[in-house]
Amino acid sequence: MNDNEQNKQELQEAEVKQEESKKNHSGRRCLICGREEGPDVRLLSLPNGVCFCEDCMQEGMNSFQEPPEMHNIFQNLPDLSFLNLNDLIGGPRRNFGKKKKTEKQEEKQQPHFEMKTIMHPHRIKAGLDAYVVGQEHAKKVLSVAVYNHYKRIIAEEKRLQAAEQDSLADVKPPVEIEKSNVLMLGPTGSGKTYLVKTLARLLDVPLAITDATSLTEAGYIGDDIESVVSKLLAAADNDVERAEHGIIFVDEIDKIAKKKNTNQRDVSGEAVQQGMLKLLEGAEVEVPVGATSKNAMVPLVTVNTKNILFIVGGAFPGLNDIIKERLTQKSSIGFQADLRDRFDNEKNLLQRATTEDLRKFGMIPEFLGRLPILCPLEALTEEMMIRILCEPENAILKQYEALLAMDEVRLTFEEEALSVIAKKALEMDTGARALRSILEEFMLEIMYEIPKDESIGEVVITADYLNHKGSPRILLRGMRSLGSGAN
Repeated sequence: MNDNEQNKQELQEAEVKQEESKKNHSGRRCLICGREEGPDVRLLSLPNGVCFCEDCMQEGMNSFQEPPEMHNIFQNLPDLSFLNLNDLIGGPRRNFGKKKKTEKQEEKQQPHFEMKTIMHPHRIKAGLDAYVVGQEHAKKVLSVAVYNHYKRIIAEEKRLQAAEQDSLADVKPPVEIEKSNVLMLGPTGSGKTYLVKTLARLLDVPLAITDATSLTEAGYIGDDIESVVSKLLAAADNDVERAEHGIIFVDEIDKIAKKKNTNQRDVSGEAVQQGMLKLLEGAEVEVPVGATSKNAMVPLVTVNTKNILFIVGGAFPGLNDIIKERLTQKSSIGFQADLRDRFDNEKNLLQRATTEDLRKFGMIPEFLGRLPILCPLEALTEEMMIRILCEPENAILKQYEALLAMDEVRLTFEEEALSVIAKKALEMDTGARALRSILEEFMLEIMYEIPKDESIGEVVITADYLNHKGSPRILLRGMRSLGSGAN
């Protein structure tokens, strides 16, 4: 047995020596001196199977410090412009432009713009109906505009594929579809920003919302025009390909109207409109990653805005007077006279706005030409205010009901109380934003007092309480009614 064990040990040692000899003689040679890899010659591996011994690599590095004697060493070598020194020292690569993609991002990266997967206009509008009350015409306009925009992206991809294939040279290429951006007109609080936010959530595309009041001409204090694209890139987690199919919403666009009767340089008005022309039309823009301004310490990436949908919106105060002037141009004397005050009480006068009216307001023709779709919004009425309080999926009343439900208290509103809230909101003339401010005022004491008493089971908001003539009706747990109130 001892002899057999000794023979086995000798065979194992022989096999180990044979494997070491194979490793030491792998057949790889230095590209410069030609020495084969062995125990005394260690080779450094580079991409594409290129190998250098340590001595030649050291001489190559010294050649950059002593060029007259050693420059001829690398004359016969292939192009090594792809060489990354981090590969030699084992350090990590730094890739500024893109982050490491997660599985969710890779799923979104896959081509999801196909005719089978794009939501049809009626489905888009149905999704908007669940969150936005009223504005039927505006929702239809946005649904069709978005549907046609992403169909345009598909058609453009097919057109480029047909142009690249020689076999389809005799086939007529698809029609090139121009981009159609949207201009939204509506009073403050009518739902312009909320519509765009809901739209982006339904389509699952990155959205960037910016304010035109902070934009200035390049070289002046403020945000550059390219900063809107930087925000979209940040919303897409620095994924350029996903950002190029996103949506940019520029609010308060009426603030960059051309100034009238001014002798100073208009760096935040007409100059911003001129600078946005290339973005709206479609151009390759270099934008900083993780910042809104360019400097030497911030890496830059190139984003093509050709397939980015731009939606701009504004309240355009004073546009109603321009529309009235156009509608009452007839002579005010005689049988065909047109009354000057005929349109004074019309709330939805922005529905009659035209491109000529916007040009008189201060928007330049080149800018309006790149926003061919006008999307006017209706002014909110008392009925719409009541529906906004109750109907949407995340209605304001439902939010307060959920808050009190955490305290195991039920919250209800009388119908007359809802009408009082709507009337007070219309008097404030700030749109749907006034609803929350009114409720915050009247719900403050209730939200403060309810957690004190665990016997309270229900709170009923009455019209008298909202009119400062009484208090809310309190119902205790296990009891049907209780006439006392709490202030």
